[in-house]
Amino acid sequence: MINQLFLQQKKMPIILAIESSCDETSAAVLSDNKVLSNVISTQEIHSEYGGVVPELASREHQKNIVPVVDKAIKDAGINREDIDAVAFTRGPGLMGALLVGVSFSKSFAQALNIPLIEVNHMEAHILAHFIKKDENQKTPFFPFLCLTVSGGHTQIVRVDSHLKMEVLGKTLDDAAGEAFDKTGLMLGLPYPAGPKMDSTANSGDETKFEFPIPKVKGLDFSFSGFKTAVLYFLQKEVKANPKFIEQNLNDLCASIQFSIVRILLGKLKRAVRETKINTIAIAGGVSANSELRKQLNLLGIKNRLEVFIPEREYTTDNAAMIGIVGYFKYLNNDFCEINIKADPKMRI
Repeated sequence: MINQLFLQQKKMPIILAIESSCDETSAAVLSDNKVLSNVISTQEIHSEYGGVVPELASREHQKNIVPVVDKAIKDAGINREDIDAVAFTRGPGLMGALLVGVSFSKSFAQALNIPLIEVNHMEAHILAHFIKKDENQKTPFFPFLCLTVSGGHTQIVRVDSHLKMEVLGKTLDDAAGEAFDKTGLMLGLPYPAGPKMDSTANSGDETKFEFPIPKVKGLDFSFSGFKTAVLYFLQKEVKANPKFIEQNLNDLCASIQFSIVRILLGKLKRAVRETKINTIAIAGGVSANSELRKQLNLLGIKNRLEVFIPEREYTTDNAAMIGIVGYFKYLNNDFCEINIKADPKMRI
């Protein structure tokens, strides 16, 4: 428990953070840049449908938001009156899901007469690197390049400060997370297929099958053609041998995963050459992938780059990362008005 007298004399802000952009309802409490609590309620219902159903997601958020916030405050050992500001995900994300978090945050802040802080979900993934777990923890130094990979976004971002970022490249269609999930579904893996593909690939041969690398100009990405190539390959092989996927599942997972990682790091390597920035990081749900982490470290060793990989607990959608953005914005007096609206297509 936090000493209440200390809280009354504190100089560091206490931030309540809310995340509801997709299928996780999360609330966190941060003191300064340290996490006091981080509660996440994952919606299991979507596994029945092979993907997130927006209407179901918003209903689950409505059901979960109050108990999740209550638990976060209780776990942090504080009272509601100790909170200095509310940080919330404004976008990007599913409109219905975002509305639940935005509406709750506005009501909570208004009831306590404390400021509101809007947060870009993708910026939050990047700034998760600055959540302090201990005093010896190293954090990226500016400027650095961040490969941000999640279910709905794939971007290469130049980060010049905590609050100044520029997108250098992005996906033109599907994101890397979607490529993992959709090719995984072709193999019969349950949704979300990415984590299962990762674990299955551990005992497979990544060189067994070769898949094409999309030719996209600049630093942008494309995964739609890659997915189609995998689909046609599987259809051809299964036609010749109905048990092909079953007999080669480990090798297929390893080969598909290796190809996706190769696409991602190929573009990041090009970004390093073009910008001459030698500090790189990854962020987002796909940054938990073991092959991506391994190959990023190898890229750093071969090219003498400083590499930063986030803690696994902060890779998926969570409110702690929303809170760290809220912390930096609080220090900058960067607050928003009570009439602010959710922005499902919000950009960095």
